[in-house]
Amino acid sequence: MTESSQRTNPDSGTGGKALGKRGGGDPGTRGRTTIADGVVEKIAGMAARDVSGVHAMGSGLSRTFGAVRDKVPGGGKSVTRGVKAEVGESQAALDLEIVVEYGVAISGVARDVRENVVAAVERMTGLEVVEVNIAVSDVKLPDEDDDDDQSEQRVQ
Repeated sequence: MTESSQRTNPDSGTGGKALGKRGGGDPGTRGRTTIADGVVEKIAGMAARDVSGVHAMGSGLSRTFGAVRDKVPGGGKSVTRGVKAEVGESQAALDLEIVVEYGVAISGVARDVRENVVAAVERMTGLEVVEVNIAVSDVKLPDEDDDDDQSEQRVQ
């Protein structure tokens, strides 16, 4: 064999696929997908709120600012309140701040939140969740008024 004939067939051993084929493989693998931190924060916030025993997300200060923002037209409820995400190319790490209901086992609620958040984020994004840190910032007592309830009860 001459040297030129070896160069014209660099594909030997790959099943005879031509290198000049248009497209270059499965369309689903062409290009790159990036996921913003805010997307992961929304998914995690929704998943954490779904857990029984979680009363609210965020610290008292962030909930106060959130209540004010909710009253502003167009402000809307923030599902990312109390959630911070760091997203890499294939992994994500999350920090959550929650308020639990009085009487629930905090360790059980934290475990359930962690499991729900990891499942939701991994299922929806394909990212590996390497850690979910949970800070319990408050306990909602049965006789405490919510900020949201006070605004509705003022005008009758």
